[in-house]
Amino acid sequence: MKQITIRNFSKILLSLCIGLVLSCTTNQPDDFSERTKIALRDAGNTLLLSHKDSASLILPVVKSNSNTYRLSFSDSLSIEPQALVAAIQESLKKADLPEQYRVEVKQCKDFEVAYSYQMSKESERTIIPCAGRTLPNFCYLIELKFINRVEVTSTTSIIIKTIIVLTVLLIVFLLSKKIMALNKNQQNEKNDVGEKLGSFKFYPEQNKLVKEAEEIALSKKECELLTLLVTKPNQIIKRDELTKRVWEDNGVFVGRSLDTYISKLRKKLKADSSIKITNVHGVGYKLEIE
Repeated sequence: MKQITIRNFSKILLSLCIGLVLSCTTNQPDDFSERTKIALRDAGNTLLLSHKDSASLILPVVKSNSNTYRLSFSDSLSIEPQALVAAIQESLKKADLPEQYRVEVKQCKDFEVAYSYQMSKESERTIIPCAGRTLPNFCYLIELKFINRVEVTSTTSIIIKTIIVLTVLLIVFLLSKKIMALNKNQQNEKNDVGEKLGSFKFYPEQNKLVKEAEEIALSKKECELLTLLVTKPNQIIKRDELTKRVWEDNGVFVGRSLDTYISKLRKKLKADSSIKITNVHGVGYKLEIE
């Protein structure tokens, strides 16, 4: 994978992460509280209708804390536990609310608990005592508390999403480093292969020729010249092109410099008779390879 690909990939992921963080700042409507209040009012209405009471008022449902809600009535009433359990269970189910909760029926005057029960997903943890004993006509308030429910606030949501973003960025960083390391290893392996030149192997990056186990060191200029000649085997390369490509912006060029370095290359290549550098008088040089 090329470096430009890695950068683009990282930018895309970073943009997605920033979008995720920004989305945290948007206030998402949480209607849990509203659904709970509606469900309790529905349950209260069912209780009143079970006593054929259509006149008493259901007072506003009060939220005591994040998981506790209180239902009360304008008039006193008697409460049959089985009817209470069924009414609240059905109303919460219709509102798609949690199945684990505790209900306490408290006396208005002293807040003493007159009746309570607990509902759970596991039947063995559900406790409904005294189901057949009706509470006498009195002023009651019904308190509903959800069990083991963690309220996810906007702050908590931001923290969670920030952790996700940082994790993604860390993964991208580690992957990028790994990919770059693989690219470097591949490039090193490519450089180690060398380019076949007759019975030699030519390593432009390492400034050397190798013949069997023998390494022949090349100067920088010799390497640059040979690199140009190798790119156009059996073709004439003009003197001007060679001098311009090798000596341009690299100091002062002396007229005989090119010939001197060509001579040095010939000596280093003489071990292979199938390769020779030929001088085309007045034009340039040609690397002849049989």
